[in-house]
Amino acid sequence: METAATPWKAIHELRRLSWSPVGRLYFAWHGVRWGAGWRIYGMPTIQRHRGSRMIIGDDFEVRNWHASNPLGVDRPCLLATWSAEAVLEIGRGVRVSGGAICARQRVQIGDEVTIGPNCTIVDSDFHPIGLEKRLSHFALGSTAPVIIEDGAFIGMRVLILKGSRIGRGSVVGAGSVVAGEIPAQVLAAGNPARVVRTI
Repeated sequence: METAATPWKAIHELRRLSWSPVGRLYFAWHGVRWGAGWRIYGMPTIQRHRGSRMIIGDDFEVRNWHASNPLGVDRPCLLATWSAEAVLEIGRGVRVSGGAICARQRVQIGDEVTIGPNCTIVDSDFHPIGLEKRLSHFALGSTAPVIIEDGAFIGMRVLILKGSRIGRGSVVGAGSVVAGEIPAQVLAAGNPARVVRTI
């Protein structure tokens, strides 16, 4: 009955199943283990620095096709590690729709986290703030780990910056900018994101 009412979902599933063998090869080529129960809707972009670690748990779902999420996916998901020491760790049952997750030091995402369409999660400034340092060391911005705890829900188009921590079960409202710590079991929103209420 569900398929009859939403035929586009059936089409997405057929495309996903037909694409899966290519997806497995693509992840293997980049040294990332294909987990049990993965649901990969189209090709993400992987940029894995040699020596870095990219660990993704079982039941991972990532949507890369524009129409695979009703809110629209602006671009395929980018998963990146930008140094040999970097760790990008994604837990079990995580769902992502497009956007970018980039670790120069460490980005850790817990279990059962949902990341809405077109979010960006980075643990680095990428470039120094001071002009002189930027001119001499253009790509050596400061870094600090990002941790998103189990069960968090990140709304669409959220930007999560270096040194941020989002507590277990918390919700971050759409379009917010996280630049610090969000405690567990709260709703936070804004730029910068602030606690609106407890859940």
